[in-house]
Amino acid sequence: MIKEIKPFTFTILLIVVLLFVQAMAELALPDYMSNMVNVGIQQKGIETAVPVVIREDRLEKIKAILKENEEELISKSYILLDREHLSDSEYEHYSRIYPSLEAESLYLLDTKDKEDIERLNAFLGKAILIVWGMEQDIPKGQGFVMPFEDFPQGLDPFEILKTLPQEKFDELRAKLDEQLDRIPDSMLIQSAINFISIEYEAIGVDIHKGQTYYILKIGGIMLLISLLAMAVSILVGFLSARVSSALGKNLREKVFRKVASFSNIEFDDFSTASLITRSTNDIQQVQMFLVMLLRMVFYAPILGTGGVIRALNTDTSMAWIVAVGVMAVLILVTVLFIVATPRFKKMQKLVDRVNLVMREALNGMMVIRAFNNQKFEEDKFDRANKDLTRTNLFVSRLMTVMMPAMMLIMNGIMLLIIWVGAHQIEEGTIQVGDMMAYIQYAMQIIMSFLMISMVSIMLPRASVSAQRVSEVLDREAVIVDPSNPKELGDDFKGRIEFKDVFFRYPGAEESVLEGINLVAEPGETTAFIGSTGSGKSTLINLIPRFYDVSKGQILLDGTDIRDIGLRDLRDRIGYVPQEGILFKGTIESNIKYGKNSTASQVEVLKSIEISQAREFIDEKEDGIHSEISQGGTNVSGGQRQRLSIARALARAPKVLIFDDSFSALDFRTDAAIRKAMSQEIKDRTILVVAQRINTIMKADKIVVLDEGRIVGQGTHNELIKSCEVYRQIALSQLSEEELAI
Repeated sequence: MIKEIKPFTFTILLIVVLLFVQAMAELALPDYMSNMVNVGIQQKGIETAVPVVIREDRLEKIKAILKENEEELISKSYILLDREHLSDSEYEHYSRIYPSLEAESLYLLDTKDKEDIERLNAFLGKAILIVWGMEQDIPKGQGFVMPFEDFPQGLDPFEILKTLPQEKFDELRAKLDEQLDRIPDSMLIQSAINFISIEYEAIGVDIHKGQTYYILKIGGIMLLISLLAMAVSILVGFLSARVSSALGKNLREKVFRKVASFSNIEFDDFSTASLITRSTNDIQQVQMFLVMLLRMVFYAPILGTGGVIRALNTDTSMAWIVAVGVMAVLILVTVLFIVATPRFKKMQKLVDRVNLVMREALNGMMVIRAFNNQKFEEDKFDRANKDLTRTNLFVSRLMTVMMPAMMLIMNGIMLLIIWVGAHQIEEGTIQVGDMMAYIQYAMQIIMSFLMISMVSIMLPRASVSAQRVSEVLDREAVIVDPSNPKELGDDFKGRIEFKDVFFRYPGAEESVLEGINLVAEPGETTAFIGSTGSGKSTLINLIPRFYDVSKGQILLDGTDIRDIGLRDLRDRIGYVPQEGILFKGTIESNIKYGKNSTASQVEVLKSIEISQAREFIDEKEDGIHSEISQGGTNVSGGQRQRLSIARALARAPKVLIFDDSFSALDFRTDAAIRKAMSQEIKDRTILVVAQRINTIMKADKIVVLDEGRIVGQGTHNELIKSCEVYRQIALSQLSEEELAI
């Protein structure tokens, strides 16, 4: 099927790009949700350990425990809010924002450089925690121990720090850093933010307003991302539907064209019911799978891979939980796949069987009723229907088991993450928002495997269907146009010659026709008669190449018909089959069908006259515009036969073939048609297969077939005397007196 998808390569690539955008959007949401919980709720909207504004005395305490380079960065990044550094309007502006500015000196963060802020955040969290610990006199066991045992009691430790020699200060700072490095960065920053929030309250900053703004900002971003993901998903669905529908259309068209090119040999290999199933149900299965492929199979790896990467970035200690979930899903999918595949392969064959039984019953309904075999046919259909139902139920039950099992795995993984995450939150190694984000990433990873599993369940049936469609498309027709066809030309006469023709059906052990040698001249009627199974219909079906000869040649005006293009060959032939087949439309459209709807009104009316169809057509209210139902079921068998003859005559061909086409006609109509043809149609090669002696008695040449061989050729009078087979057939239908006449 890959070659059938190639025309849609650009659209598929566009779908993949859109799916990547959708996956990135959905993968971004847990991060924002984590920020909303961690920063917006727990940290009151304060994102980093870098205070935007801080009192002078607090900043001085922080500087007291900083290294030289850290202190320089602080001095460069903060500006003192006083009248010396600010204009009057700026001072009034900041006074309104920070009410304590009139009472005490404040420092304002004066940099927007992201690198500087990241560097500040890296050491300010630790510094603030140390300052807070020194102020609160944190005892042992509360995270870390202040190594100030050697400091004199009663003195300000910050003043002591300023007087320490550099070597002693570095030793003290190293001890503090050693303890602080054991605390996760997130917990350090969160502790520092608690200090900052207290500082903001002291300065008079409205923390709740900032918190609300942060939550609304993150919520707005999440809403926009969700809308983007929704829009992309809708667009992907639209494009996927277009691609799958176009593929289905192309496949149906190709299957129909391929089937139309089949000879009777291919039709013998593919039953009608199977071809209908392949061109409808099988192609529909391929369409459905393609939609799932474009929407899920391409999307799932992107989502799953992105989820794994982001989950590991969030917390690697819980990676084993995701691995457990993925393994559980894979085991479940593998088991279902192994169990379901044979059933899916069987299902399409059972659909074929149901279609076959239904088609047989509908076609033979009159025979079924005539012999009161409705119960037998109902039982036959019931068996086929029950077999299909059982298989469908088995597959449906598998699907029913799969979804609850998947939900059990997902919920189990969620509980496991909450259990492990709660202990880590208690230990201070992660935050609540991180755990919630991890749950979402884990669900996304498992959902990606769930999507693949859903497609994998559909894969066996779609694979079988694709294979069945491919069997039709890849089947090489036995009868094809020659590579360099010869043209018959405008001087075509219609002379047909069989030269030592043998024919054997594919797979048969014996030949149906053997050593056939005969000539049908233009302007003559050549008739074929013989017992049932003698090869009459097979013989004339070789002329339009419904089958090809196994040995020998059939020449048309001296040219082997295998060297003539099929269209050119069949354009010269008017063919009337044993069964009068009509198409849904009008009487006029069915007659014009013989000339590809290009027959003139005069040609239509003339063919109606010759075929003796005017009588019943005139009786209809709409005449030649009367509707014909599918298969011509609203006209009688004799009327169908006459319209089939009119269709062939409207073509005005040089060769006319009647395959037992007069069997459904009464003797009077039969005779009237033959009389009209002898008067109106001249210089044509006419071949007639018949069972009735009356139909062929006046033929220019009668060919008698028996068990695939010609046992007599000549006129009626000659064969009565010279051919015993013909004489026996004739005597079985007419008396000796009638034959003599």
